[in-house]
Amino acid sequence: MGSHILKGKKGIIFGALNEQSIAWQVALKCKQEGADIVLSNLPIAIRFSDTEVLAEEIDAPLFGADITKTEDIEQLFTFCQKHFKRKKIDFILHSVANSLNIRKKHPYTDLNYDYYVKTLDVSAFSFHKILQIAYKKDMLNEWASVIAMSYIAAQRIFPDYNEMSDAKALLEGIARNFGYHYGIRRNVRINTISQSPTATRAGSGIKGFMEFMDYAEHMSPLGNAPVQDLASFCTMLFSDYTRYITMQNIFHDGGFSKTGLSEKLVNKMARKKK
Repeated sequence: MGSHILKGKKGIIFGALNEQSIAWQVALKCKQEGADIVLSNLPIAIRFSDTEVLAEEIDAPLFGADITKTEDIEQLFTFCQKHFKRKKIDFILHSVANSLNIRKKHPYTDLNYDYYVKTLDVSAFSFHKILQIAYKKDMLNEWASVIAMSYIAAQRIFPDYNEMSDAKALLEGIARNFGYHYGIRRNVRINTISQSPTATRAGSGIKGFMEFMDYAEHMSPLGNAPVQDLASFCTMLFSDYTRYITMQNIFHDGGFSKTGLSEKLVNKMARKKK
């Protein structure tokens, strides 16, 4: 049972595909904490995912929208206003990313630029479009909270993360810029979160991902942060307990981002040499 810290709050969650999805776990936790939710994803993603199962479980409507298209976002917002029976909402989660270059195995030094533009459009521009349309429609309540999922590769090089690192760097910049404009207008908070490597459908498609998860587990003083704990953290950021946190990229990674070398990792390497 939750503490209902989101009681009465209404929000949109983008990107739930299956139980491994960050958005899926955040939706479950938000519902547990008393929120009312509209789920949204690409229509084709809904067809090939378990999102309808989640929608039934948390009693939430599911609205298919291509968030690279402004008209789809506008239709989604209109639907939310009718569903919630009010003009404004309290929170948004953007947990959407895709790279055809990774899927097609194009290295960073030989990118397909059409795929590159699509990566940026889906993974970063879409966040700007959501925020810009919400800004023009005045969709967000005072002290509302918006979160986008980023990754440490926005600041550090992880070669096989490919052009997604560029997309995440852009995503964080959009959050900072809109965080300022929304802040002075209506005290709305906008943040990004860099989570530990998590075995989502998108993450698992990256070359060497499972090996990197093991590396991060040994490097992080607390180990990799479970997705359920991330969901709890997102819920807290959506709540009124974190009103003055904005324009930040917050590392939820068990200390990985601040650790140069760990004893656990050294010991593992030493055992391999024996």
